[in-house]
Amino acid sequence: MKKIRIGLFGFGKTGKLVANEILQDDRFELAWVVKRTRKFSEHYASRLLGGESKVGAIHAVDSLNARFYAKNPVDILVDFSSPAGYRSYREAPEAGVRIITAISKYEPEDLAVLQDMARAAAVLCSPNITLGINFLLVASQVLQKIAPHADVEIIEEHFRGKRETSGTALKIAQVLGLEKTRHVNSIRVGGIVGRHEVVFGLPNQTIRLVHESINRAAFGQGAIFGALWLADKGPGMYSMEQIVADMVSRNIPIF
Repeated sequence: MKKIRIGLFGFGKTGKLVANEILQDDRFELAWVVKRTRKFSEHYASRLLGGESKVGAIHAVDSLNARFYAKNPVDILVDFSSPAGYRSYREAPEAGVRIITAISKYEPEDLAVLQDMARAAAVLCSPNITLGINFLLVASQVLQKIAPHADVEIIEEHFRGKRETSGTALKIAQVLGLEKTRHVNSIRVGGIVGRHEVVFGLPNQTIRLVHESINRAAFGQGAIFGALWLADKGPGMYSMEQIVADMVSRNIPIF
């Protein structure tokens, strides 16, 4: 079986864990990694993660040009960098590269660019690519249809240093038709990786749907799941939520 070649944008705390998950999966080849600075640009991701092999050549983002994707071909580009990261791979779809972007927050104008890229190649866009959170998104919508008059509140908990409101929580509010400024409650304590809870208040009972990321490696596992699904897809805009909902409707095992 031919391995799926992956190019990774972003090599921070989460990006390194994602790279490690890809390196350990025999179905994939980590072809290269793009990071923000030139530091370590002569090295390989596998070496920086403690391995002996030379896999995942590291490139600085300012060294890229329009010919980069032709010279360094991959099947799928996975983005864990920043909301501006897509500006460095706008040429990738024209080179036949499918895109997975796991950026938590995009402005409408950014999404418009990604939609335009999806005309040339498959683009999977999800603010939280973990399987669990997307199952929570689907389950929350099902429960809301069953109990449309329930009071609904969203609680998101993250590490002390996270300043902005969780993009995942805002996505949950959006799909449930809730006003984010009123129904999203944020907690910042300690080193919580990420916890999201949707609370449905009904007469005489409360239903709580909870997802907790114990380790950021869950994002890598989600990216792998998404890459396997996207590998044979044609141009278009996709989301993990749509994939999970489709699998649930067809009784296909997710986990």
